[in-house]
Amino acid sequence: MNRKLVSTGLFSLLMLFVFSLKAQKEEIDAIIDKAEAVSHFKFLAADELMGRDPARAEIDLAALYIANQFEKYGAKPLEEMGSFYQKVPLRYSNPPVVGTIYWNNDTLQHGEELLVLAGDDVQGDFEAVVVGYGLEEDYENVNVDGKWVVARVGAPNRLSPPELFAAGREKMVLARSKGALGLIEMYNVPTTPWTLLVNYLNKPQMGLDTDPDAEKSIPYLWMKDLTGERIQAIRDESSHINVDIRGKINRKISGKNVVAYIEGTDETLRDEFLMLSAHYDHVGIGAPNAAGDSIYNGARDNAVGTAALIQAAQYFGIHPPKRSILLCAWTAEEKGLLGSSYFADHPPVELSDIVYNLNIDNAGYNDTTLVTVIGLGRSTADRHLQEAAKTFGLEAIADPAPEQGLYDRSDNVNFAKKGIPAPTFSLGFTAFDAEIAKHYHQASDQIDNFDLDYALKYWKSYILSAELIANDPDKPLWKKGDKYEDAGKNLYGSDYPE
Repeated sequence: MNRKLVSTGLFSLLMLFVFSLKAQKEEIDAIIDKAEAVSHFKFLAADELMGRDPARAEIDLAALYIANQFEKYGAKPLEEMGSFYQKVPLRYSNPPVVGTIYWNNDTLQHGEELLVLAGDDVQGDFEAVVVGYGLEEDYENVNVDGKWVVARVGAPNRLSPPELFAAGREKMVLARSKGALGLIEMYNVPTTPWTLLVNYLNKPQMGLDTDPDAEKSIPYLWMKDLTGERIQAIRDESSHINVDIRGKINRKISGKNVVAYIEGTDETLRDEFLMLSAHYDHVGIGAPNAAGDSIYNGARDNAVGTAALIQAAQYFGIHPPKRSILLCAWTAEEKGLLGSSYFADHPPVELSDIVYNLNIDNAGYNDTTLVTVIGLGRSTADRHLQEAAKTFGLEAIADPAPEQGLYDRSDNVNFAKKGIPAPTFSLGFTAFDAEIAKHYHQASDQIDNFDLDYALKYWKSYILSAELIANDPDKPLWKKGDKYEDAGKNLYGSDYPE
């Protein structure tokens, strides 16, 4: 083959790609108006929303605003849902006034060697039965009716903090279905210190309500047992416990994920979804700062990301790509990735139809020449993220602080675990340093100290990233050897080469 002809052909393809990017940039620039874009940002980070705490009524104003903007720009509710809202059953609870277990001549107190995590008040003497990890197979030939179940925390392959909580929720439902009156998990995970858990959990908590139709829930406790001596003693020596739990406050909350879609244009690819997601909640009201401000507005975390979703709806409502766009605003991310977890386990569309999740979440920024993509380098779609950022004068870089475990701390991980390639598109940072910490979960995280010119570039590069991926005829795949490659193979099957 003539080498000169090959070279000319490659140059022509390159120029065609450059001109295509230029045209897409011009279309985005023409539609995404700075004043309108910033208006969404300002509303979501306003004092009137009281920090978008999913336990407060103001969170519903944020959900209504997002749904109205989706509808205004032409996005539609999924037929399977019938509205823009996926209801997420949540449970809010306060620590008890009294939380004590008397057992084997020991007195165990809440906040010391005991944590009362959920359930109603209870007093009395009970028999306790050890059931391994408290999984279905552990109940074979074991009668727990009218007794308390004692189990090891988590499961052999589920020992990270989010997995422990998720497993615990499942065990509560199972134990209750077996007639148990309460559940105690014996905590023996060395990677997360007990003192850290006490500091984190001995305060008001929110979780998914695993039994939303039940009027009451059984008590659920963690007991410190790092050596395994206590669970062995309950099995072999003393299985009777006296329980005194009083003053526990439990409240059911109906949370909302806001979900919409824009149908794609390609006859085949329109059956696939590119999911764009961001959490719209924040931490609410907190301790006043030196200026007396107690509203944690969450401009960086994550009003700026939610505003990007709204602008994506605006752009794709006019320029739909080949694949369909699924727009998802999650609730209760700050409470443990709850909204996205619920969606992942109760999807209104087949998860195998979602080819990619471009999540957007933030702590802050310290470099306005960058976008930091948590998960860059892990899928075949990386080049699209890099080209999109470059087109708007930014550079896409990978996670500079892997020690923070950021990939597994945002909503994207709930979909990665299912097999969906899912990075998080974040504001530019080169380290998780004092500049980030200055505003992270602080009352100072407001729009009046945000570089809005940078925000505009960030939003536009996010939209272009989505457009390039949604128009690519090749599905994004996990790179070979990735932690979640096997999950991807299980979800998508033959799309992955042998």
